[in-house]
Amino acid sequence: MTDTLPTQHCGLIAIVGAPNAGKSTLVNALVGQKVAIVSPKAQTTRTRVMGIAIEGDAQLILVDTPGIFTPERRLDRAMVAAAWEGAEGADLIALIVDGKGGIGPKVHTVIESLKGRRERKILILNKVDVADKPRLLGHAAKLNEILPFDETYFVSAQTGDGVPELKAALAVAMPECPWHFPEDQVSDATDRMLAAEVTREQLYLQLHQELPYSSAIETEQYKEREDGSVEIHQQILVERETQRAIVLGKGGTRIKEIGARARAELSRLMGVKVHLYLHVKVRPEWQEDRSLYREIGLDWVE
Repeated sequence: MTDTLPTQHCGLIAIVGAPNAGKSTLVNALVGQKVAIVSPKAQTTRTRVMGIAIEGDAQLILVDTPGIFTPERRLDRAMVAAAWEGAEGADLIALIVDGKGGIGPKVHTVIESLKGRRERKILILNKVDVADKPRLLGHAAKLNEILPFDETYFVSAQTGDGVPELKAALAVAMPECPWHFPEDQVSDATDRMLAAEVTREQLYLQLHQELPYSSAIETEQYKEREDGSVEIHQQILVERETQRAIVLGKGGTRIKEIGARARAELSRLMGVKVHLYLHVKVRPEWQEDRSLYREIGLDWVE
């Protein structure tokens, strides 16, 4: 008598929402470890980031998309295009809304864009740990009036409240299908991409009040040394000399701190010693550099 293999379920879940709703924090919480960078600054996520979570016999492919907003610059247009591209072919679209912040024009923009889509849609009210409960229920009712969702969930991606229940529900909703990735894989991002994102995260965490969005990370060199450690050379691109001075800090103290924290985080995530070398370069028109868009994982949008 031969043993039968357990039935597997697998599906794609697009996490969409306005900037700063907590999409990346939720994806990290569902995966159980960090796969997407997080900062208090809105529009931190620039590209489509895929996180892979396991729940029972189900593999959840979670696409953390850039926040959807009204684009003004080429970079904005590329980010919004990446968000909707991440939702293409999804088995489920999850709209995440900041339960404390409420329903503003940016949320309405996303909902209007979802109305014509045929995918199954769920609503996730986030930040229940800091939001007023009657207000949360009011938001849920109002949003379901605008667009009836299949299900509504209340979670705190930050504290984990409600996340296990949401993860179990997502697993049940996945179609019967073989897993797409090995059991121990948590993301489709390469180590090179991860390294650039972690450095950018530190820029935002340490300079979010001083440095605007006019920065990008370009990896010049990424190589493994014979001892198993990794050597990474990155350029921090800014648009003006004044921004370069901010990133460097007095006597180079700020860039040293950015490098130290990014290096420690990368060593923890990658499980090896990391040698990280950072340089700051002024490139006024980097947002018009087609090759750089490929480097940071975005499509060029006219």
